[in-house]
Amino acid sequence: QVQLVESGGGLVQAGDSLRLSCAASGGTFSTYGMGWFRQAPGKEREFVAAISRSGGSTYYADSVKGRFTISRDNAKNTVYLQMNSLKPEDTAVYYCAATTWTSSAQKASYNYWGQGTQVTVSS
Repeated sequence: QVQLVESGGGLVQAGDSLRLSCAASGGTFSTYGMGWFRQAPGKEREFVAAISRSGGSTYYADSVKGRFTISRDNAKNTVYLQMNSLKPEDTAVYYCAATTWTSSAQKASYNYWGQGTQVTVSS
């Protein structure tokens, strides 16, 4: 059983940056592909970014490509999401998730989820 705890959310202005962290415990972190998803009020949870087990491959939603960067540190059992040039439409609860696949953009592929961290971007 893998436990995931996100941190780093907050209230920022448009154009600012934030870095989210997700600390994993209870499993062998390097055997899981990791992803970030987000859910805005009244909307479905959507894919943001994913990273393979080794960190060698990354994938992004078109809406964040060029602004967000996913990375991982397997020695620290942590995955990160660096978010630059934030926009009001990035406002959502951000969740990290772990999959036994090497990586995936599909919610259904993920076995473990964190509780989420709120990101609010004001205009």
